[in-house]
Amino acid sequence: MEMLAKSEAAEAAKLVGLGHRPLTRTEFMKLGEQGFFDDERVELLFGVVVEMSPTDPAHDESVYEVARRLAEALGKHAKVRTQSSFAAREDSQPLPDVVVAPNRAYWEDHPDHAFLIVEVARSSVRKDRGPKKVLYGITSVDEYWIVNHLTSSVEVYRDHGPLGWKSFTTHARGETISPLRFPDVKMLVSDLLPPTSIARKRKRTRKTRRT
Repeated sequence: MEMLAKSEAAEAAKLVGLGHRPLTRTEFMKLGEQGFFDDERVELLFGVVVEMSPTDPAHDESVYEVARRLAEALGKHAKVRTQSSFAAREDSQPLPDVVVAPNRAYWEDHPDHAFLIVEVARSSVRKDRGPKKVLYGITSVDEYWIVNHLTSSVEVYRDHGPLGWKSFTTHARGETISPLRFPDVKMLVSDLLPPTSIARKRKRTRKTRRT
């Protein structure tokens, strides 16, 4: 447990400098109700208010495809929510791209358990592989996928251990993946990623920026 605490502290330290008192979810939501964040897209990670990157068309289309295909396949077996808050723990309320949660009403609070959380990573890959991966691995999330546009793959994290995720696999175009809780649901990795022509165009753009 001591190593786990160090891991959490390390991720929080990456988000904010020393000397800041972490916020609770209750405080964070009250600030939002009071209009403190105006129209900013922010989330709470380890007590730190973190600004979210603007999305682009490829990111939004990928989120839509993931959510649509999951919703059609799961029907009433689960509730598929997009870019909605997740009550991870007392000091964290992230805003995942897709949450597959138990199928019930959430009028009074956000879901605090997820069968699957999916993040689409373009400009947010460091955060999705860093503090978010740690957070989801120590809370009530059964499985975590990163749809990584930079590597044209889907990263799958499963099996909780005392220090977070114990299982990690990467799946490329042409492969099929299934949520752990719903093994009969088959999803083609290619359907969750941008077409190869767009992926190549983005790689050329990134290469040009570096030169």
